[in-house]
Amino acid sequence: MAHSLVPDPATTAPFGGVARTGGVSNRAEGSGVARAALERRRADVAARVDSLRRELDAVQRLRSQNSDDDEHDPEGATTSQLWSQSSGLLADAERELSELDAALSRIAAGDYGICRQCGGRISSERLEARPAAALCIDCARRQGR
Repeated sequence: MAHSLVPDPATTAPFGGVARTGGVSNRAEGSGVARAALERRRADVAARVDSLRRELDAVQRLRSQNSDDDEHDPEGATTSQLWSQSSGLLADAERELSELDAALSRIAAGDYGICRQCGGRISSERLEARPAAALCIDCARRQGR
């Protein structure tokens, strides 16, 4: 059986307690695994944020050097399109970075895997799919996430 990247909230007591099966505390181990996975993802996303910021700086320089009328450039995408696309990607990456930071804070506080809305456990399957999830699947559905 493969080891999950996140602790199983079904067998782990909330807030850093003792697992219900086997009588061994696996919260620290599970949280450590989750923390490592979140930190790796955070490093990747932070690198993407830096790259997108550099790209936006380059597009801004290009916009200032070129004519304001780049809509008729037969060579490809306009600088306006590049700016719009890169801005959207940057906003998404910054949002994900914020979610990852919040998840790491929840691990430090001992409440990772606990739904911020209802206080119930977030399933290990949801945490595996979305390690930064702050809501259980039911609360996320109610909020349209």
